[in-house]
Amino acid sequence: MSMRVTFLGTGGAVPTTERNPSSVLVNREGDRLLFDAGEGTQRQMMRFKTGFTISDIFVTHLHGDHVLGLPGLIQTLDFNDREEALSIYTPAGTEEDIDALVHAAANQPSFPVHIYGVGPDEAAVRRDDYEVRTFRTDHDTNSLGYALIEDDRKGRFDREKAEELGVPVGPKFSQLHEGDSVELDDGTSIDPEQVVGDPRPGRTVVYTGDTRPSAKVAEISEGADLLIHDATFADDRKDRAADTGHSTARQAGETASRADAARLALTHISSRYAGDVSDHLDEARETFDGEVFVPDDGETLDIPYPDE
Repeated sequence: MSMRVTFLGTGGAVPTTERNPSSVLVNREGDRLLFDAGEGTQRQMMRFKTGFTISDIFVTHLHGDHVLGLPGLIQTLDFNDREEALSIYTPAGTEEDIDALVHAAANQPSFPVHIYGVGPDEAAVRRDDYEVRTFRTDHDTNSLGYALIEDDRKGRFDREKAEELGVPVGPKFSQLHEGDSVELDDGTSIDPEQVVGDPRPGRTVVYTGDTRPSAKVAEISEGADLLIHDATFADDRKDRAADTGHSTARQAGETASRADAARLALTHISSRYAGDVSDHLDEARETFDGEVFVPDDGETLDIPYPDE
């Protein structure tokens, strides 16, 4: 089952010609989930050919570089004759502000838009085999992060072992893999644990939005396949990061290290660093041994299962 992350906007509050404000799209087997919608997000979606069939938008907080793309995106969806309902999740208490953005410039969408206020430590979305959980972040406003967490998958079915035990090829294989015992023609009972391995972990992608270093982020990111973390500044602006509710690249690396994440994406890069992110990479790598990168706008990343 495929999972692809597209970095639509990787810049900080001030956009540059190379980096749009914050937005990340996750395509999980056709479920397109958008995290934040900075100014110009709809154009980025066209530019990088992600399609507009998003089902859910997850807002981390109400600073402009994370939400000013909503009015344009909603109107673009309307112009494309969308009919399906769109769900927007936002920190509890900010629903009216999001509603105002949705209806900016007297816009009245022709499709249903449902706005849900969510608090920390909730399942904002629960689907058949994954959920999107919220967690508190340490910014200077009402803010949340989001973690897409897949359920464990079934263990591997040992066909060879099943045949050795006398299970005939056919429906009984499926019954065992679904967790049901089967009875053979001679009356022997075969239990699933005899032919099915231990459950296999799903994938986890964590998106922090803007945040200072936080133990909560490290906790929910434990073993994450991808941690997308605020790294607005390098060490040269460490004090500025603390004052404004952001992290440095080194601090993001420390968080990823505590979480034992597999990969770390450094985002929300301040415009003061222009095209040179070498310090970000060097400083994060001093504290984190996993894969570290600063994605460019439009960069895509396929997320494999941990056992692949």
